[in-house]
Amino acid sequence: MKLIAGLGNIGEKYCFTRHNAGFMVLDKWALEDGFSFREEKKLKCFLAKKDDIIFIKPTTYMNLSGEAVRACADYYKIDVKDILIIYDDISLDLGRIRFRANGSDGGHNGIKSIIQHIGTKDFDRLKIGIGPQPNIPSETYVLQNFAQNQLEDLKSVLKKSVEAVKFYLSEGIEKTQNKFN
Repeated sequence: MKLIAGLGNIGEKYCFTRHNAGFMVLDKWALEDGFSFREEKKLKCFLAKKDDIIFIKPTTYMNLSGEAVRACADYYKIDVKDILIIYDDISLDLGRIRFRANGSDGGHNGIKSIIQHIGTKDFDRLKIGIGPQPNIPSETYVLQNFAQNQLEDLKSVLKKSVEAVKFYLSEGIEKTQNKFN
């Protein structure tokens, strides 16, 4: 069984913000493949199941994402090697994606929380580019909606991300990095 967590913030005011890129990828996939999320309060997330995949969108807000990832991994007995985290990356330009097999939190509070709660930085990630960041604080930038002139690039990168994760599930991290990074 695999656990795929898309990171973001819950609530209507955050729905289309840059920080919700992880949620957006999972929502795009659900729309394409006809599955839906339901709230699982005890697991602190919205959850969907398809085949042998558990999809989650934490309801803890970004900075506490690790609580939901840990709760779901424990409940479904999912090993850390079977976890993929999808999240926004301010250092990548919009339209770009990058898979990584492990690494630091890179200043991303959602990833920092996951590392703290699961006790390792050795989990797979898909970073969705939301940059370049203008000369404003990153906390302000990531909570802004995508600009109107970015919507076509956003649609394209969400489609590419779903395709890339499907490839990852069948081919593994190395082949996926070679094809999509």
